[in-house]
Amino acid sequence: MPIPIILLILFAALLHASWNALLRGGVDRLWSMTVMCVAVAVASAIIAIFLAPPAKASWTYAVLSAVLHVGYNLFLVRSYKAGDLGQTYPISRGSSPILITFAAAVFAGEKVGVNALLGIVLVSGGIISLAFKGRKLAVPSLPYALGTGCFIAAYSVADGIGVRLSGDPMAYTVWMSALWGVLMPPVYIFLRGAKSLFTLRPGFIIAFIGGLVSLMAYGIIIYAMSRVPMGAVSALRETSVLFAALIGYFFLGETLTVRKIVACTVIVIGIIVIG
Repeated sequence: MPIPIILLILFAALLHASWNALLRGGVDRLWSMTVMCVAVAVASAIIAIFLAPPAKASWTYAVLSAVLHVGYNLFLVRSYKAGDLGQTYPISRGSSPILITFAAAVFAGEKVGVNALLGIVLVSGGIISLAFKGRKLAVPSLPYALGTGCFIAAYSVADGIGVRLSGDPMAYTVWMSALWGVLMPPVYIFLRGAKSLFTLRPGFIIAFIGGLVSLMAYGIIIYAMSRVPMGAVSALRETSVLFAALIGYFFLGETLTVRKIVACTVIVIGIIVIG
C-alpha cells in the first residue's frame, strides 16, 4: 500500500478517535449524534453545490450507505448506553475489518494478499483484546457492539463499491453524507420529538464541530477505498482505538495498563505488516 495513502488513513483514524471522544463525553449521545449529522448534512450540501453529482451507477450504493449509517448511529449510541465503553468500542471497531475483508471478497471480488490479511488479523485481534477483562469477555451490550461492527462493515463495503462507480470520490462522499445527515433528524424526532431536537443545549457547538470532523475523516476513508482494498483501509482506520488510548492517557488522565500497551504493540505490528 502506498505510504501517502497509509498516512492519510492514519490521519483519518486520529480524527475518528477525536470525534468519538466528543460523542462519548456527551450526556445525551443520541442528541449529540443527531446534531453531528445535521452538521454533516449542512457542510455536505454546501460543498455539493460546487461539484457535479456522482455517476448514476453509484446512487444505489449512496442511498444504501446513508440508510446503513443511520442504523450504525442508533446501534453505536445504544451500545454506549448499555455497556462499558472500554469494552463495547473495541468489539465494534475490531470486528469490522475482518467482516469488511470477507464481504469485499464476496461482493466486490477483492483479493487480499497474505501479508495484508495477516496485518488485518493482527490489527483486529489487538483491538478486540482491549475488551477483555482478565481472560473473560463479559459484555452486557455484546449484541449491540457486534451489531455496530456489522453496520460498519455493511456501509463500508457499500461505499467502497459506490465510490469506484462514482467517477469522483469527493462528489460521492458529500452526496452520500448529505443523504445520511438528512435522514437522521426524522429518526430522532420519531423517537424523542421535535422540541427536544431543536432546543439548544450545552454541547451543541462541540457536537456540531464533531460532525464536521467526522465528515472529513470518513471522506478520507472513502477516497482511500477508491484506491486500495477495503479491508486493509478498514484495519488502518480502526487504529483510531490506538489514538483513543493515547488521547485518554495524555488528556483524560486514563492509565495505560500492560494489556493496553501489548494490544497497541500488536496493532502497530499489524500496521507495519499491511504497509
